[in-house]
Amino acid sequence: MRRRGGSGYFLTGSPGVGKSTIFKAIVGELSRLGCRVGGIAAPEVRERGRRVGFKLVDLMTGEEAWLAQAGHPSPVRVGRYGVLVGEAERLGAGALRRAVEEAHVIGIDEIGPMELLAPGLREAIRRALLSGKPIVGVVHRRLRQRDPEIYKLVVKAGPVVEVTLENRDTLLARAPEVASSVAARAGCGEGGQGSDTR
Repeated sequence: MRRRGGSGYFLTGSPGVGKSTIFKAIVGELSRLGCRVGGIAAPEVRERGRRVGFKLVDLMTGEEAWLAQAGHPSPVRVGRYGVLVGEAERLGAGALRRAVEEAHVIGIDEIGPMELLAPGLREAIRRALLSGKPIVGVVHRRLRQRDPEIYKLVVKAGPVVEVTLENRDTLLARAPEVASSVAARAGCGEGGQGSDTR
């Protein structure tokens, strides 16, 4: 699956297929090129080999907060995980607002059920997608069904590329090429203006 869109680049696919690894490679290459990348990542947290939840990380500051925890009593749930809506909105929405104002490129890993169940974070994602800035992102494979409005904005913002076991190594190897293309559109990095976006 590859759907055409704007100046960004989005990855989708099954859990554990390698989307976040490719995302990190692209973001790392953008930083190496001199681009300022802001936004959020949502890495899983494991204890003794068992997944116990997900954190949110501000890509510009490194600040962390819980997005969801197994067994948390929050009434907002995805499977066995309770979504910490207040924390998700505080850190996630703040990181995305800062990215829209200050970054050359916005990174979002991922646009998925947990993030979209926090209304303030969903709104920040919507505004980032409407900002006109290039976005590198990971989207849940069922986003089209779960949130058609956000899905339409994603498709407008950039091509959506499906990661599979067969193509993930090729896509990972192409991370520098993708980063260079995104950097050119953002006007940053080698060959770009690298202007302050504030």
